[in-house]
Amino acid sequence: MNKFFRVEYDEQNIAWLYFDTPHSSTNVLTREALEEFDQQLITIAQVHPKGLVILSAKQNGFIAGADVKAFATIDSPEAAKRLILRAHDIFHRLESLSFPSIALIHGYCLGGGLELALACSYRVASTEPVTRLGFPEVRLGIFPGFGGSVRSTRLLGHLPAMQLMLSARSVSAKTARRLHLVNYAVPRRQLKNAARRLFEERPAPYRPPLAQRLPGNALLRPLTARVLRSQVAKKVRRAHYPAPYALIDHWRRHAGNSAQMYAGEAQQVAALLTGETAQNLIRVFLLQDRLKSLAGESSFQARQVHVIGGGVMGGDIAAWCVLRGLTVTLQDRAPEYLGRAIARAHGLFQRKLKDRYLIQSAMDRLLPDHRGDGVTKADVIIEAIFEDVKAKQELYASLEPRMKPTALLATNTSSIPLQILAEKLENPARLVGLHFFNPVAKMPLVEVVTKPDTSEQLVADAISFTKAIGKLPLPVKSRPGFLVNRVLMPYLLEAVTLLAEGVPASDIDKAATRFGMPMGPVELADTVGLDICLSVAEKLSETLHTPAPENLQQEVKAGHLGKKSGQGFYVWSKGKAQKTASTATPEKLEHFADRMILRLMNESMSCLREGVVEDADLLDAGIIFGTGFAPFHGGPMHYAETTGRDEILSKLRKLEYTYGSRFTPDPGWEDFEKPGGAHE
Repeated sequence: MNKFFRVEYDEQNIAWLYFDTPHSSTNVLTREALEEFDQQLITIAQVHPKGLVILSAKQNGFIAGADVKAFATIDSPEAAKRLILRAHDIFHRLESLSFPSIALIHGYCLGGGLELALACSYRVASTEPVTRLGFPEVRLGIFPGFGGSVRSTRLLGHLPAMQLMLSARSVSAKTARRLHLVNYAVPRRQLKNAARRLFEERPAPYRPPLAQRLPGNALLRPLTARVLRSQVAKKVRRAHYPAPYALIDHWRRHAGNSAQMYAGEAQQVAALLTGETAQNLIRVFLLQDRLKSLAGESSFQARQVHVIGGGVMGGDIAAWCVLRGLTVTLQDRAPEYLGRAIARAHGLFQRKLKDRYLIQSAMDRLLPDHRGDGVTKADVIIEAIFEDVKAKQELYASLEPRMKPTALLATNTSSIPLQILAEKLENPARLVGLHFFNPVAKMPLVEVVTKPDTSEQLVADAISFTKAIGKLPLPVKSRPGFLVNRVLMPYLLEAVTLLAEGVPASDIDKAATRFGMPMGPVELADTVGLDICLSVAEKLSETLHTPAPENLQQEVKAGHLGKKSGQGFYVWSKGKAQKTASTATPEKLEHFADRMILRLMNESMSCLREGVVEDADLLDAGIIFGTGFAPFHGGPMHYAETTGRDEILSKLRKLEYTYGSRFTPDPGWEDFEKPGGAHE
């Protein structure tokens, strides 16, 4: 019985092989699916059709990639190598068919899915925005292992292929056509006709021009590899993310020799896949999957959203909702306050949509509404005004009588408990928190904030809406700072304290990035805005038992607000912090990192003990996707597991002795267990 694939033959004797994973909206190349695919190829080859078309029966996806869940269970490089070599055999069979094959691509075609498509004779992709092609493997700590490093360099040329693999970016069908990754990029309705035309024309395989083949020459490869390594080094360190460096080394050694490339690919990817970095990054991928799968029974569907507050956050939330296909009315005190928000939205649409008709359509769905007429029609109302309890309470009281009974009322507050904000509502239980992060278009997480009287249905509806606009929902309890800001603030405040002690900002930021944070805390504070950091620090001072540092107060009082004012802890020029080179020793940098990271981890434990989030995995997901916490460490609680409770407690107690009670270990550490339930 065929479980994943079905084949149909038309009057022209073309075989149409549909991939349709049961009980899933996504096609994934599981081990079972690969074996069935191989059997289908054997059976179809015996029929000798005019050609084979591989396509998806799903509405919005071709193949999302290999089975990442299975990667997490592979326990040895030998087992990983067997899987890779088996995929090589199957894709070689596809490539060696005596008749042409075509991958008909609509929706996501990523990783192993793209590697399968590259083994076909031709590729045709739909020009709809949902179609994206790419190799995201380096984000999982590996590189393409199902023949992708061989076939992509052969088809695209060495540098274009290497840049596509190293960047992990996905490209549209039109860009894929320019790269010669696909033969045709056509509207979805024309896909099958384009495939039939290819069977008639049977064009010769594309051969990259000499300029794109030359970097693979044995004499030039070492120099090209050096350039590629220097480009990668500007973004990630080899110690943190070995995969891109391993890909470059693999290409430098074996490019031009297909047999060696296949063998090296199997050897290198198998070793990477079972290493600590890849397993932690796979864990992060699975955490993301868990957030995506969070759901209750909800039939809630939003068509119109009303956002109140045309500042950076409100305007960007409105623009994002429009980008996801909704109609949005945006309200502020007067029309002049909405102009900048509309302009920023237009810039976002230009970057994301490219097509002028799609851009105009998006602009038509974003409606300036300073009178608030959209309130009565909205399915979701999001408040994103300044952080003032009285102003928010008065706003809700004016909204409640005008709202549809079924409408979702949400606040984007970053730190104020919902119990306080809901006090003036006739029905306090209807207020829910939807806390977005800045910049909205880049930060994937939304905290779904609830209080004791929040119904399960309201939580399910809020999660459903969050997922519908393409964000990752994280349910959190309404406590001061919720999860992300509460955990992030001690980390930032310790950096500010180090500044007050005379430690140069460049040393502090170097210590954090050396640990693996994407941006140093001083630069981050300047980017967020020192006034915002001070406001949150003051609101959380009682919860954190830490007053706002005096040097932070002084900077804000002097008007030094960070990047937006041109000066904060750094001087900013052309959007860049003007930094001096760090001169601290590795030992000093490790000490600075310990002070900052251990405060973050200690507060994480406090949140876990208090039940702000349901479990350690959700906490890790929130801190990774909400703060950028070094993903290759797997999240703060996972890092604590691998580091060991006793070592963490020892460091905290030494810091407590030296610097005071802000390092007092949280009581939760005493009950902290390693995986499997064993204490340290």
